[in-house]
This record gives sequence, structure tokens and C-alpha cells, in this order.
Amino acid sequence: MITIRLPDGSERSFPAPLTVGDIAASIGAGLARAALAGKINGVLVDTSTTVTENAEVAIVTERDPEGVDILRHSSAHLLAHAVKELFPDAQVTIGPVIEDGFYYDFAYKRAFTPDDLTVIEKRMTEIAKRDLPVKREVMARDAAVEYFKGIGEAYKAEIIASIPSEQDISLYRQDNFVDLCRGPHVPSTAKLKVFKLMRVAGAYWRGNSNNEMLTRVYGTAWAKKEDQEAYLTRLEEAEKRDHRRLAKQLDLFHLQDEAPGMIFWHPKGWALWQVIEQYMRQVYRQSGYQEVRCPQILDRALWEKSGHWANFSKNMFTTESESRDFAIKPMNCPGHVQIFNQGIRSYRELPVRYGEFGSCHRNEPSGALHGVMRVRAFTQDDGHVFCTEDQIQSEVADFITLLREVYADFGFTDILYKFATRPEQRVGSDDIWDKSEGALRLALEKSGVPFEVLPGEGAFYGPKIEFHLRDSIGRTWQCGTIQADFSMPGRLEAGYVAEDNSRQVPVMLHRAILGSLERFIGILIEHYAGALPLWLSPVQVVVMNISDAQAKTVVSVTKTLKDQGFRVQSDLRNEKITYKIREHSLQKLPYQLIIGDKEAVTATVAVRSRSGEDLGQMSPEAFIARLNAECNARSGITE
Repeated sequence: MITIRLPDGSERSFPAPLTVGDIAASIGAGLARAALAGKINGVLVDTSTTVTENAEVAIVTERDPEGVDILRHSSAHLLAHAVKELFPDAQVTIGPVIEDGFYYDFAYKRAFTPDDLTVIEKRMTEIAKRDLPVKREVMARDAAVEYFKGIGEAYKAEIIASIPSEQDISLYRQDNFVDLCRGPHVPSTAKLKVFKLMRVAGAYWRGNSNNEMLTRVYGTAWAKKEDQEAYLTRLEEAEKRDHRRLAKQLDLFHLQDEAPGMIFWHPKGWALWQVIEQYMRQVYRQSGYQEVRCPQILDRALWEKSGHWANFSKNMFTTESESRDFAIKPMNCPGHVQIFNQGIRSYRELPVRYGEFGSCHRNEPSGALHGVMRVRAFTQDDGHVFCTEDQIQSEVADFITLLREVYADFGFTDILYKFATRPEQRVGSDDIWDKSEGALRLALEKSGVPFEVLPGEGAFYGPKIEFHLRDSIGRTWQCGTIQADFSMPGRLEAGYVAEDNSRQVPVMLHRAILGSLERFIGILIEHYAGALPLWLSPVQVVVMNISDAQAKTVVSVTKTLKDQGFRVQSDLRNEKITYKIREHSLQKLPYQLIIGDKEAVTATVAVRSRSGEDLGQMSPEAFIARLNAECNARSGITE
């Protein structure tokens, strides 16, 4: 007799071993039809897996996150199957699940084209409709190598040959197509109904540029057609909001080959930058941070001492002078420790908080660069807190409160919290990591916010909390972070005199709210689709005349607004007012002021909002009051 415990706590007994699919059928015919896979004692398995002893069993359907991943992984196999039918000489390599979809890499005599994708997708649909059973097979490692060599799949054979010889190999077969995979997979190709091939790209075999170039086919797959349509709509909206296109349209910045991954800020883009930097500078002051500035280039010896050289040197730009090796700083923390180390510190001074708008450089691969979202030269709103262990919890809690207030001002209210623990490559003992992870976890729990644990994704010197923003079209962006570092202060000989006159090493909290200012500006541009709220807009108001007769009034109103601290332009061009309105509307300016003969006589301005609404005539004083109220409100997405 076998006893099966279900997720709702109920139990069922069966006289003999049976499959996960059989268990689903015993519960109901509808569940049996919906079953994509199962979980036995928390482990994902195929529906064909036999349960031989008492266990906890759950049925995985399309409603479960794991179910959607299984649909996507099985769709990757479906893609490979279709390619092999259409292009028998193509060799299959790997096909993993990725966010919102999957990809598969192929070796073929030519790259696939968009026209090929149409044909391949059609064949995928045909194969899915054949309702082919998807069966798991197990083969000895060496036998699997010979099998794939025998059918001309050299890449699969190479992958399998790298697996320990004593390990059996899991294969999945659907008709005459066989692929290496751990699984699980859908029980039949008929389960794959909603998928679409998106694009092709080049990819090196095993990610090594010394290897041959493969063709990577990207696709997406979903449980329901409406889910896929919503995803494609989000992609379309994201393309409209692309910060690179909007930056060109709004004349904010540009990039060029002579400075890869580095930005040329135009006047309007730099105005936006300055608004954000000055806002954050005020946040520093109000939160007890002292602003500092450290050198851009430091001797290699310091980077070795801090641990960066061993863990980060491949991403550092280096130079040499007078037989000394230097590195351009990729981060600010070692410099802040040097400032803390000047003089004798007392426990009474802690916490000491330093902040810097630190310009950093990292030698990112050229293929990874992406507008202002991934660059080689960037500036962080960087800060470091030197404190005692007892102060960690309150410092982290205060930081979380501050961060939420700042994000709200920028229009972000949906924040995800993630706790990243020790990576494989790290500095410091396990005892130190136990202590630092425990301190951060406790601070999170005391703050009362829900959080997700990311095993192995901490910095090399300490665990971290990541803060992810959700934007106006549902995408998430990791911006803020706070990291507990028990290692680097000791490595760099930081210390303070404790209450008992002993010398102690402070804990160092690395923290940033916006992260890279460049990247945060890119996120803002896409979040607001270029229509930045009034307080952030590089140009807040444009003042226009209808004819030359109002030119002096336009100049006067412009000066009045500028004297009040607003970013204003005047447009005195000899163009029709409809042309001017249309042109400035494309620039997404919050307000347009129009002055004709009537307005000039009555000392008023005709106000037009970014949405095109005619707000009527106002005195300059009334309009200034409106601007001040809106700027003070700060946040809020405007059309």
C-alpha cells in the first residue's frame, strides 16, 4: 500500500506503484488533462514517473510557474525537432528556458533568416498537432556519446563527453527526434499550443569567442493565447519607449564608436542629470551623509589588498606610470575606507556615513553594452556606512525607509526586495559570511518587507539586499542595493576604539539608491515614455509668440520664469503657431505658453498642457504658483 499526501493535506492510498499521471487521473479527469508534470517530495518530475513509496505529490499545470517553464522548455525541443525536419544537416546544441521564453542554438552552413523562422514556426505547429508522446530514456554516458556521434550530432556528443562517466544520461524522445535533457517535459507535443519565434542572433559555441559562431533562435511560449498577446503588446510598448530612440528625439545624449560604452551628454540631458544629482545631494544632507570625493586612479597594491584585483581585475581598466601599476576605479569603496582611516576613530562617532557621486569605469564586453543601461563609464550615488554590528539593523531599516521615499518621488511605488547570499568566489571566512548574512536577514525581517532569497548572488565581499523597481509597463529593474561587508574594512586596516578601549573593525555597509545615474535616467525615460514629470523635465516651459508684435512680452515672461528658477525656452521664430505647437509637443514639454495680441494687452499667457489640453489664460503669477505646486508634488506619471 502506497500513501500519497496532496498539497491540500489530504491523503490517498493506492495498492501498488503508479505514475504521477495516474494520481492526477484518480483525482479527476480534468486534472489529468491539465497535468504537465508533477512534484514528488518537492522534486519536479514527468507525469510518467512512477511513485513507488509513500510521498508528497503535487500535480503541475499551466497555472503553476513551473508549468509555464516546462511549456517553454518543451517548446525549445519542439523548435529543434522542426529544424531537424526542415534542415537535416543542421546540428543542435543547447536550448534553455530564459525569461519570457526560450532559445536554441544551431550549427548550420548558413544563418537562419526571418523567412526561415516563419517556415520553422509553421512546422512546429504541425508537429505539436501530431500529439507525439514525449518519453524519457536513460542511457550510459559513453553509450550516449556514441549514439549522438552516430547520428551526426557532434555538439551534443561533446556536451555529454564532459559529464562524469559514471553518470547516466537522461534523454527525451518525441517520434524520431531525441535530445539530451534533464527534464521534465510535457507528456505530449499536443500540450504546446501557444508559442512564437521572435528573432535570430549569433552566438559563439559555449560562449567562447574563439569557437565557431552558431545561429541562436529566440522564441516565446505561454499557457494561454491572451498571455502571449499581452507579452507581445508589452514588447511593442517597450520598443516605443526605447531610451536610445527617445534620447535622440528629445536631444538628450548620444553614443559613438570612438567612446564605446561612454556617453556624450547634450545640454538638455545634462540638465536632467543635474536635477537628479542635486536632488540626491539634498537626500544625502538630510540623511546624515557627508559628501566626499576620491581619486579616479589608485595603485594596484590597494586593489590587491581590498580583494578587487583577485576578483574583479578582468573588468578593470589599468595603466602604468613610473614603473607602478594603477587601475581606474571600478567602484568607490576602497577610497572611502582611506578617508575613514585618517585619524583615530571612536565608537562615539559611529555610524560614519560617506556619500560620493563617484565616477567609475568597468571594462564590460562590447557585446554587452546597451545604450545607457549597460556602459563602461558611469556615476553612482554611492555611499558607505561605517558602523558597529549592533547598528546594522537600524541602519538598514532607515535605509529601506529612505529608499522608498526617494523612489516614490520619482514615481516608483512597487518595489521588490531580494536577498543575495554568498557567491562561490568570495573573500572572508565562512564565519564572517554567516555573521553578515544573519545581520542582513534580521534587518529585512525586522523591516517587515517580503523578500526573495537569491542563493550565491551576493558580492564577492558580502551579502546584499537588492531593490527592484517595477515600471509603468510591468518590467522590473534592479537599482538600489545595500551590502554588509565584514571583510574589506579589516583587509584595509579600518578600525575604531571601542568603549572598553579595545581596537575593533567596523562593519562597512555599501549602499546605493539609484545605482548608476546613467542607467537610472534610461529607466526614467522608458518609464515615462520621455514625458518626464515637471520637476525632472530638462525644459519645463516654452514661451511662444504668434507674431513679432509679442516678441518683447515673450522675452519678459521668459525672464520672469527663469528668475523663479524654472527651466524655460522662448520660441520667437517666424513660424506659424500651429507648427511651433506641434514641434514642441513632439519634445514632450510639460507646458507651452502662447502669447498673442490679447495676452500681451491683458498681461496673461494662454497655457497649453503636454496632453494638449487648453488650460485657458493665466497671469504669470498664477502660472508660477501652479508650477511650484506641481514640482513640490514631484511624483506621478503624466501624459
